[in-house]
Amino acid sequence: MNRDLEDADYRRLLQFRTGLRRFLHWSEEQAEKEGLTPAQHQLMLAVRGHDGHQGPTIGDVAGYLLLKHHSVVGLVDRAVKAGLVERHEDPEDRRVVRLRLTEHGAQTLQRLATAHLEEIKRLAPRIHDIEQGLEP
Repeated sequence: MNRDLEDADYRRLLQFRTGLRRFLHWSEEQAEKEGLTPAQHQLMLAVRGHDGHQGPTIGDVAGYLLLKHHSVVGLVDRAVKAGLVERHEDPEDRRVVRLRLTEHGAQTLQRLATAHLEEIKRLAPRIHDIEQGLEP
């Protein structure tokens, strides 16, 4: 996109950023309604969404959440205490600790994920309209 930006481009960028912030705010409210912190919700999503049958490591989750390893350890400690996730040994390498959701955590995350996918579906036409305006 090698062209001068127009006022409409800035308006679309503002709409997009505002929409993202509103979605994130809504998402945080949904987590809090379930008795979670937004960080716990993100942790649970990182555990469930991890592409691997053995579950993610703390390092994997740190990468997903863009956090430092020691920050994730504290987050996991609190989530374990809340009954949302549990640690387990990697069956192939006992030095590796992996994470998985508890039944309570899985049920809670399913409710949140369902609501989030419905909200994304509701917002999709707006995002499409913003994206359409960016075509040359």
